[in-house]
Amino acid sequence: METSNYLGTEKTGKLLLKFAVPCIFSLIISCLYNIVDQIFVGNGVGYLGNAATGVIFPVTVVGWGVSLFFGDGAAAALSVSLGKNETEHIHRSVGNSILCSFLGGVVIILISYCWGDGLLRLIGATDANLTLAHDYGFIIYAMMPLALVQNTLASIIRADGSPKYAMGAMLVGAVLNIIGDPVAIFVLDMGIKGAAYATILGQFVSFLICAAYLTQSKSFRICRASFRLELTLLKQVMALGASSFLTQLSIVIITVINNILLVKYGAVSPYGADIPLAAFVVIMKLFQIVLNIAIGIAAGAQPIVGYNYGAKKYGRVRELLGLIVKWTAAVCLICTVLFEVFPLFFIRMFGADGELYTQFAVQCLRIYLSLILFTCVQKVCAIFLQSIGHAKAAAPLSILRDVLLIVFSVAVPIFWGVTGIFWAAPIADVLAAAVTAAVMVRLWSQLKAEDGQPVDTQTVLQASRPGVIITIAREHGTAGKRIGQLVAQQLGIPCYYKEMTALAAQESGLAKEFISDINSNENAVMRELYLSTSAVQQAVIAQEKAINMIADMGSCVIVGRAADHVLRNRENVVRIFIHAPKLYRVRKVMEMYGDTEQEGKKSIARSDAARGSYYKSISGHEWGDPHQYELSVDSSIGPEKTAELICGYIGRR
Repeated sequence: METSNYLGTEKTGKLLLKFAVPCIFSLIISCLYNIVDQIFVGNGVGYLGNAATGVIFPVTVVGWGVSLFFGDGAAAALSVSLGKNETEHIHRSVGNSILCSFLGGVVIILISYCWGDGLLRLIGATDANLTLAHDYGFIIYAMMPLALVQNTLASIIRADGSPKYAMGAMLVGAVLNIIGDPVAIFVLDMGIKGAAYATILGQFVSFLICAAYLTQSKSFRICRASFRLELTLLKQVMALGASSFLTQLSIVIITVINNILLVKYGAVSPYGADIPLAAFVVIMKLFQIVLNIAIGIAAGAQPIVGYNYGAKKYGRVRELLGLIVKWTAAVCLICTVLFEVFPLFFIRMFGADGELYTQFAVQCLRIYLSLILFTCVQKVCAIFLQSIGHAKAAAPLSILRDVLLIVFSVAVPIFWGVTGIFWAAPIADVLAAAVTAAVMVRLWSQLKAEDGQPVDTQTVLQASRPGVIITIAREHGTAGKRIGQLVAQQLGIPCYYKEMTALAAQESGLAKEFISDINSNENAVMRELYLSTSAVQQAVIAQEKAINMIADMGSCVIVGRAADHVLRNRENVVRIFIHAPKLYRVRKVMEMYGDTEQEGKKSIARSDAARGSYYKSISGHEWGDPHQYELSVDSSIGPEKTAELICGYIGRR
C-alpha cells in the first residue's frame, strides 16, 4: 500500500487535477467521431444530414456496447488476473474477447443489411432523410467488425498498463476523421457518404495501431490458441463487461424512443418530422460534451475517494466531494451561460439550414440544456457513491434521470406537442436532482469531519505456532462463526472473521463496510452483475491477500470468505463445511435475530444464495459441494459438540 499512500496525503485539488484530466480527455476523444461528422454534415449536407446520422446513432451505440461488453470484461479479467498473479490464461480471455467482438460486428452487419431500410424506419427515419440515412449507415456498417475490435483492444490496452498508447490510437483516428470529413464532403463533393468514409478511415487506422500493440503487450502474448472459444472464460468476461453493455443499451433505448416521438409529434407540427429530429441530434452532441467533462471529473476522483474512505479519512472525502461538485458546477454554469446567451452560434456550428430550423433549434437548445447543471451534478454524485461502495444507492441514482426522462418524454408532449419532448429534460433534471440531494445531504451528515485512523495490521494479526489452518464454510443459521471461535479456543489458536475485512480495506483502500457486504448482496437478479463490478473485484483481490497474510502467521481458524479456495495451493489446510437441517437453521435465525419463521426462511434463502454466488464467482465451483471439503459436519448436534467433533478430527489427523 505504500505506493498509494500519497492518495491520502497529497493535496486533494492537485490529485483531482492529475487524475481527472486524462479521464476527461479520453471521454472527449471517444465522442469526437460522431460530433465531427455532425458538424461537417450539417454544414455540407444540411439539417437532413444531421437527422440521418441521428437515425444511425443507435446502431453505432449497439456496436459500441458490444465492444465494451467484451472489451471492458476482458480488461477487468486481465486486472483481476494480474492482481492474483495468475497470468497464464490472460491471453485466452483477450483472444476470446477479440473474436467475439468481431463476430458481434458481423452480426450487426447481417441484421442491418438484411433488415435494410425497414430498420431505419423503425428507429426514426422519415421519407425525407431515409436515403441519406441509408447512404451513411450502409458505409458505417461495413467497418463494424474492425471498429468493435479496435474499441475492445483499447480497453484491453489500458488494462495492460498502456493508457497513453490506447489514447494515442484513438486520437490518430479522430484526427484523420477531422481532416477527412471536409476533404470528402467539400473537396471531393461526396456529401454524407464522404463523412461515412472519413469515419471508417479513422476507425481502420485506429484498429491497425491497436492491433500492432498485440506484438508488444506487457502481460500476455496472443497466439492461435488464444482465439479458441472457451465458454467458461467467456462467461466470466461477459459477466465483468455486462455493466458497460447495459449502460450503452440504456442510451440506445432513450435515443430510439426520442427519435420515434420526435417524428410522431414533429409530423403534426409546423416544423415537420425532420427539423425536430435534426435539432435533437445537435443538442445531444452539446449535451454529450458537457456530460463527458463532468463524468471525467468524477471518474478521475474514484481511486482517490475510495482510498480515503477506506482509510477513514472522512474529512478528505468530504473535501473531495466538495471539489467534485464545485468543479462540475463551474463547468456547467459556464456552458449554461454560453448556451443561453449564444445559442445561435452553437446551432450554426452544426449548420444553419433555414429560418424555421434555426428558430426551433435555438428554442429547444435553451430548453433542453437549461438545467444541465442539475444533470451533471446528479450523475457525478452517483459515481461518488460508487466510489465509496454505496452500490445500493448508486445504482438507482445512476439511472434515475434516464428513467424519468423516458417517462416525461412520453407524457409531456401529449399536452405540449413536440417541444414537450425537450421540456421533459429539465423536468427530469429537477426531480432527479432533488432525490439525489436528499441522499447526499444525509451522507454528508454521516461523514465525520475528523480523520479516522487506518487499521493497524499488527493489532489484527496474531502470531501463532506452525500447524494446521482450518477454514470453515457454513450455511446461514448453523452457528458456524460460534463454532469456529470454540474450535480456536480449544486448540489455542486465533480465529479470524471480521478481521479479514479490516485487513482487506487497508490493502485496497475500499471501505470496510463495502468489503464486508460483497458476499451478502440482497438483489438476486443483479447479484452476478454486482459481483462482476471492478470495485468488487478489487475487494476480492484485497481480501484474498488478507487471507494469505493471516495464513502466513501460523495455525488458525478462518471463517467464511471462501478461504478454502483462496488457500487451495497450501498444505496443511483442513477445509470444513458446516450444514444443518433447514428447520434447525430457521429456529436458530429466529433466536439470534428475532425474525419470524417466514422472515427466517427468507433470510436463509437469501444469504445462502449470496454465499453460493460469491463462491462460484471466484472459484468456479459449487458452494457446499462435498468434493471441495475435507469434512462436512451437521451442526444440529449443537455448537459445543460440533466444535469438539472438529477438534477430535484435527487431533487424529
